[in-house]
Amino acid sequence: MKKFNLKNKKHVLLLIFLFSILFVLIFPTSYHIAGYIQKTNFAKQVSSFAEKNKKSVFSIDSITLFSSGDAKNKVSSKTNFTLENIYAYTDIAIFINNNSDENTLENTLKSVSIENIEFTKLPEDGQVNLYYKDLNDFAKSSLPETEPIKDKLSFDILSSETTDFSKPVLYNNCANPITLSFINENIKTDYTIIDTATPITYNGSLLQRCNIPISTIESSISFDVLITNNKDEHFKSKVFINIPYKDDSKSIYDGNITLKQDTNFIFYQY
Repeated sequence: MKKFNLKNKKHVLLLIFLFSILFVLIFPTSYHIAGYIQKTNFAKQVSSFAEKNKKSVFSIDSITLFSSGDAKNKVSSKTNFTLENIYAYTDIAIFINNNSDENTLENTLKSVSIENIEFTKLPEDGQVNLYYKDLNDFAKSSLPETEPIKDKLSFDILSSETTDFSKPVLYNNCANPITLSFINENIKTDYTIIDTATPITYNGSLLQRCNIPISTIESSISFDVLITNNKDEHFKSKVFINIPYKDDSKSIYDGNITLKQDTNFIFYQY
């Protein structure tokens, strides 16, 4: 058999040509195979997601919001009132619907948490935080002594009745709402009211009396609600809330404002 001589220029050129042909033929084929595999895997993921979410096991169909105002550390004299911390608060009741009259492993709660809290619109005045709110204190003015929710709020899941809602608890059949309080503190500090002849009402009308424009406290918030049911299936929904300080007929300046929102926040299984 004759030896191939690399010194021969013709053979070198032929070898380069053959390698070029092989590269042109093989590389696109490999690329198309990889692309096909990626598309197939993506299609399987989409199909799996669609199969899991053929029906809505959980949803949030309504949210009730109550907004008012108050002040902390009220100091009075014969000639003036001084308010150290004027704040506005909005209590939030989120109702989870398990979309069934019967309680099954699929539509009852095993665990619930709130995560990924984001203040999507910050007010011009004050500092905002989100807290858990005792259901028994809903729509009552109070500054929590507990720390605000930072990263995550987890709920204890109950199957029997209780009257103690001082800690985050939910019935496993979704009978009670998630209750939270959005608080904007220190909207004004050390604010002195000279008119002592007119009594001070400690509610939302205080904001008007202290010359706080509603436009400077407008806020919004979003967060994820995560659910695990008793089949160990996992669900998630993102909730968006514009904090209500006024509507077409009323505002926080009237003392308080209550708003019931019909919502369509669906939980997706993942």
